[in-house]
Amino acid sequence: MPHMSHARTADENVPLERPEPAPADQADQADQADPPGPADPARQVDPSGPPPPWYRRTALLPWAWAAALCLLYATVAVRRHLLMRTTGYDLGIFEQAVRAYAEFRAPVVPLRGEDFNLLGDHFHPLLAVLAPLYRLFPSPLTLLVAQSALLALAAVPLVRWAVRAVGPRGAHAVAAGYGLSWGVASAAAFDFHEVALAVPLLAFSLEALGRRRWRAAVAWAAPLLLVKEDLGLTLAAVGACIALKGRTDGRARKLGLATVAAGLAGSLLEIKVLLPALGPTGGYAHGGQLAAAHGSLLSALAHGPLDLLRPDVKATTLILVFAPSALLALRSPLALVALPTLGWRMASENGFHWGTAFHYSAVLMPVVFAGLLDVLGRETGRETVGVTGRVTGGAGDRETARRNVRAALATVLAVTAVLIPSFPLAQLAQRATWHTTPHLEAARALLARIPDGATVAASNRLAPQLTSRCTVVLFPTFPVDGRLYEYRRENLPRPTAEWIVHDPQTPEAWPYKEGHWPYPLEQQRTELAAARQKYGYEVVAVRDGITLLHRSAR
Repeated sequence: MPHMSHARTADENVPLERPEPAPADQADQADQADPPGPADPARQVDPSGPPPPWYRRTALLPWAWAAALCLLYATVAVRRHLLMRTTGYDLGIFEQAVRAYAEFRAPVVPLRGEDFNLLGDHFHPLLAVLAPLYRLFPSPLTLLVAQSALLALAAVPLVRWAVRAVGPRGAHAVAAGYGLSWGVASAAAFDFHEVALAVPLLAFSLEALGRRRWRAAVAWAAPLLLVKEDLGLTLAAVGACIALKGRTDGRARKLGLATVAAGLAGSLLEIKVLLPALGPTGGYAHGGQLAAAHGSLLSALAHGPLDLLRPDVKATTLILVFAPSALLALRSPLALVALPTLGWRMASENGFHWGTAFHYSAVLMPVVFAGLLDVLGRETGRETVGVTGRVTGGAGDRETARRNVRAALATVLAVTAVLIPSFPLAQLAQRATWHTTPHLEAARALLARIPDGATVAASNRLAPQLTSRCTVVLFPTFPVDGRLYEYRRENLPRPTAEWIVHDPQTPEAWPYKEGHWPYPLEQQRTELAAARQKYGYEVVAVRDGITLLHRSAR
């Protein structure tokens, strides 16, 4: 981790004098006005001279980066879908939910079970904001592009903060660090998930925290309660950061404590009341993942300190979460906002939560880069007041601070570059990403024979190719009786869909290794044979191993 001095420094745009801390009775003014910062370089040019290049026009820089990142993420996501690497679990599930909202129905999702209301699985009613867009463009690509835009949008407040903290040139490094970070890349290249809505909300909230705009920070973070039930704890962590200022401002402390209470109460209400009321089992479907190892939730929490770093994949993930900031985010109070997400993931008994794949780390990346900017801003003196409300730093050498910041940003870029090949943005450089195989062409030809409005039981990777125009369930049937982690392979219910389409090929496609899900291939072939021999399905076509069956209505 680069060494950062504690000296108060300045550059050409920042005066050397240290400002006095704002008295408590001026808190409202601090809440409404930005803290002192450097003058915009774009405004210091000679009016009679040529305009500055676009990369020095600081008002455009954040949006330019967001647009470029959106294009990057969308390219990866769309190509992944066209190559049939997306899945019914999870893209198909979320498309069925958003499609229901677009049709003014409750988010009942056939892929999760008969009459399964997805709000009983995770509490994410904010998904409904995508319904108007989906109604105009009813396609899984709509969700993938929307997710790309949401992840990219989070760069706007972070880059805007970076311009103030480290200047326009340093802001490019921060933008690249966030935009190419492994946590964001993993989410952008894995189907669609509700946490995409949380990423820009949290980024804007953290920027407001950095500017000491406490009410704005709460306003941006409050909708997290409608994104996922655990994010109420993240809202509480934002409130805790605000409460740290209570030593100098009683009103900020009260606002922070009220936010803590609202976040905790919101998560408790959702987990204990709303999810059980809407779910098929009458309980919180994911609560058992915290209690399975030790028999009860209380026992799991008691053993938590011992289990947080075991197995070693957990320790690796904890290091990699903060690595994109050169570990400097750990020096910021804003790192507190990452604790709820890291806590439940490390305490979970679901091994998917421990590693770096899937979408679980996306919501952490704005926290990591906000913490980095909080530290660098205090180092350069461009951000003279930290989130704790204290004036930071002292008199020191300007050049030393510049070297420290340059070293930190160089480390950020180096870590980012080293990690890119191990995560899915590297797919853009792979020949297979741009190649359409005969197997894909065969699959598309068979899927085109299924009429709109039909009911279809499809293999996991074929399901999201149909969810925009058909009613789709998974083949073979999963889950059983709406229970996500109960397979009961020996007693699968009979298929009831008009059509069955089955693909025995499941090549490796990040983040999944090669293999068959949810059942071994032998089980799937057994169910496919039973559909023909016992349930009256007839073979319509077989191409490149893909089988299309149909049963006439009787």
